[in-house]
Amino acid sequence: MLSTTVNSEMDFVEAKSEVKQLLSKVKPSDVSRLLNWIRTSDELDDGLWSNRKSILRNISEELRGRLPPDAMFPSEGITHTKMQQCSRPTVHVDAFLYDEDEVDALCEEGTFTRSYCLSCGSYRTAPLDFISHSFSVSELQFLFENVLPDLSSRMVVDVGSRLGAVLYGGHVFSSASQLVGLEISEEFVKLQNEILQKYKLTDRIQVLHTDVCLQDVLLQNADVLIMNNVFEFFMEPREQVRAWRFIMENFRKKGSLLVTVPSLQESLNALQQEALQPSWVEELPVDYDVYLDRDSDSDALRQIHLYRVI
Repeated sequence: MLSTTVNSEMDFVEAKSEVKQLLSKVKPSDVSRLLNWIRTSDELDDGLWSNRKSILRNISEELRGRLPPDAMFPSEGITHTKMQQCSRPTVHVDAFLYDEDEVDALCEEGTFTRSYCLSCGSYRTAPLDFISHSFSVSELQFLFENVLPDLSSRMVVDVGSRLGAVLYGGHVFSSASQLVGLEISEEFVKLQNEILQKYKLTDRIQVLHTDVCLQDVLLQNADVLIMNNVFEFFMEPREQVRAWRFIMENFRKKGSLLVTVPSLQESLNALQQEALQPSWVEELPVDYDVYLDRDSDSDALRQIHLYRVI
């Protein structure tokens, strides 16, 4: 029987040998029917996608055990400060690590809370704002299956790869030939590389310990650039302006695709820079009404915007 568990993954040669062994046990009269089923059955597709999701969930579970509940390192001083400066109390809950059911469980045990006290000691409370710097598993599936086209022979660059969620999702949900993460935190680079080695994802993924503003050649050659809440909580406004200008000057290959959360307009308007208008790209329509599963958050999906370099 073929195994699909993460801990006993087979490479291509081993899998081919297993399939041949299985076929040798099938009645000759049924071989043709079995091969046709493999080519056409939705059942097999569902099983493959389920297995791919399980890989991401295994990675997520491992990372939860290696990070504090807010998935932030003490060295991220500026991020902690910026979250404290939000107009409403805001906490970071990483969507790749915690789905809604897991957040509910953590709230029940007291690790997280969904509300804060308006006047200490009273029953007057208001809901906290949650923010995530990662895509959830469902959002990753939506991104690579419904937002982006076939990525065969294309290079995807994730700016601020952090935990590596986009890279892992791109590996299991797309045929991108190369997935490159740019991450300025040495701690997160080390964490990503350990996951890549353990789960044997190094064939198409590379993580660079670098600032995006040092990667002009990489941006000039990238086919897809992904930016999820990448600057606002990690840079002062002056640095954000510098980074956006660098990206606009170097990510210019006609037809290349840009994915942002939130929209470009929202990010640039917040900086109040008239010169930073997204005139080098055009926004493309995204079908947000695609059904994925019960874990999908329609509001989160609508934060994903797609642009094409013109």
